Amino acid sequence: MNLVITVSRRFGTGASIVARELSGKLGIPVYDKAFIEERLHEHSYETEADAIRMLAKKPCIILGRCASEILKEQRNAFNIYVCADKEDRIHRIMDLESIPFEEAREKVEQTDRARADYYHEHTGKTWGDVNNYHMILDTSRLGVENCADILMRYFEKKEYI
Repeated sequence: MNLVITVSRRFGTGASIVARELSGKLGIPVYDKAFIEERLHEHSYETEADAIRMLAKKPCIILGRCASEILKEQRNAFNIYVCADKEDRIHRIMDLESIPFEEAREKVEQTDRARADYYHEHTGKTWGDVNNYHMILDTSRLGVENCADILMRYFEKKEYI
């Protein structure tokens, strides 16, 4: 298996949980913003895109960082977008960070705006456009706890793993 999975997500969807579960099931690492930035500084890559391309030479899961666009020509890349109802995302952040509803709502809205701006700035495309992904997972409908299993069944059926 030489599968590279990119995970774009709205804030508060539980996508990082899905990625960790999938990582455990597949036995491949998950790389997030902090890890990629660390690699960038440690290994003198010129850009984040260079660091992502290097990491994607081996099977892995990459959270965010426009990886779906950076790796769009890589045939073994599978791009996932994780979404959820706004109310569910707000409540998940309230629980995770022990903050009141309004603070969580503002945090969800600010983070979504920042991610949309970052994606557009680096790709010129609209963040969350269904045409940029192979699969969309709605954790409000599917449940965070079910998404890794859904992906595993799909990968097995398609013989990606």
